[in-house]
Amino acid sequence: MREKITAANTAESGDQVRLKPFLGMRPGVYLAILYSFVLLAILFFLLLYPGIARPGSVVVFTSEPAGAALRIDGVYAGSSPCSVFASKGARIMEAVLPGFGGERVECDVKGRLFASRIFPRRHPLHITLEAADPAAALAMGAGDFAAWTFGGEPTPAWQVPMDLSEGVYRIGAAAAEEEAAGIIAASARFAVTRAALRDLVRAKNLADAGGLPPSPLSIARTVRETAAWLSANDGSAAWLADTLPSDSAAALFSSAWYQQQLAAFAGITALEALPPPPGEAGSAGGAPSSQIRVGGLLFAEVGAGVLVQGEPFPHPVAIEPFLICATVVPAPAYEDFLDANPQWRPDQRDALVRQGLATGEYLADFGRIAAGPNRAITGISAASWYAAEAYCRWLSGRLPESFSGWEIRLPTEAEWEFAAKAARGWGGLGSVWEWCADPYSPLPFLDAPPGATAAVGSPQRSVRGSSWLNAAASAGVETRASLPPESCSPFVYFRPVIAKKSG
Repeated sequence: MREKITAANTAESGDQVRLKPFLGMRPGVYLAILYSFVLLAILFFLLLYPGIARPGSVVVFTSEPAGAALRIDGVYAGSSPCSVFASKGARIMEAVLPGFGGERVECDVKGRLFASRIFPRRHPLHITLEAADPAAALAMGAGDFAAWTFGGEPTPAWQVPMDLSEGVYRIGAAAAEEEAAGIIAASARFAVTRAALRDLVRAKNLADAGGLPPSPLSIARTVRETAAWLSANDGSAAWLADTLPSDSAAALFSSAWYQQQLAAFAGITALEALPPPPGEAGSAGGAPSSQIRVGGLLFAEVGAGVLVQGEPFPHPVAIEPFLICATVVPAPAYEDFLDANPQWRPDQRDALVRQGLATGEYLADFGRIAAGPNRAITGISAASWYAAEAYCRWLSGRLPESFSGWEIRLPTEAEWEFAAKAARGWGGLGSVWEWCADPYSPLPFLDAPPGATAAVGSPQRSVRGSSWLNAAASAGVETRASLPPESCSPFVYFRPVIAKKSG
């Protein structure tokens, strides 16, 4: 009880701590010195140390056009407009933009000793880039635009850049030239989403304004030229109806223009003119023979005519005479190619994958096929589009001299469908998926200059046919599909054609 009372009394009186002198200094003196030292240390590390440990400036980088990448001493630092830190000293600043010539600038970057963290020294850097070939620069943006359309309609959580219209903006006044107009028209063949359609319309507006903000005159020009282009392309009304939002599509359905184009489809279908089955026609428009063997493969003639390609909307395609292989390429024929081109052998699969020419499934079943009892008639599958193209180039070198001016290549989509319609089931046409030569575009009926179409390209290549995996009614001779050119599917084969060289 006595201890509790003593503790209570002590608590009421309060504990007192008395500091002792230190080195002969009273507590008030050395505490003031200590606090001053702490304050000086804080000020030193806040105001002086950053400038000593990391001297340099913030580079405020802008470019014309915007979007150029900045490299500082060869290391990527950001894209314009941006602000990035550069260490003090002689630095090489380089602006790079695809399709534009790079610009290098030697800069002497200064530093700031005092308060560099709070008020950093700024080094303004503006670089103007020029496109040596504006059309090629625009084609790069158009190629990115084409690639994004294969991803489907964007969502709030997933957006795509406006690569096509940004490409038009970057080339400025050159966007008004005819070559740029052709690239925009070729890009329209990929506008299958509302986001792509917005980008396409914005690109056309900018192009008609010469890369500047649209004016009333340039907008009037855009409306006039777009209307003329839509009227000249059969199926454009149906395309817009499939792409526009439902309320806009409903208004389009009731328009006279839509009804007229819909009624015209019957007339377009009547234009189709198919030749006799392969091998039964006369000379193929100057071809020395209606049948020929090359590299162990039999090629039969397909005469000229008109194909009405049904997908995605009916449109006529004129077909020149050509000869098509009677079968897909079998194992012995492909083995001859591998013997002459060992870089394409299955044991080089890893190297082909690294080069982007194939996937890990390249010729996965080749050993079994080559050793099988039906090797002479079993087609080669799981060859990439690049491998099929390489085979065709090699086989072209074995054409006889009488075929000067002709080449062996993969068939175009139109040639494949034309031959399949001329003789259903001939040579197995339509029973398996087969590579075609074309870069795949979802809207091939939209007119565009061939050069611009080639410049835009596509991240995928066309395949035609079917397979046992497909339901009977889900795929036919008009069915269109595509795959990346490096793909190696066990369900995709190929057969070459002999055709006149273009150009």
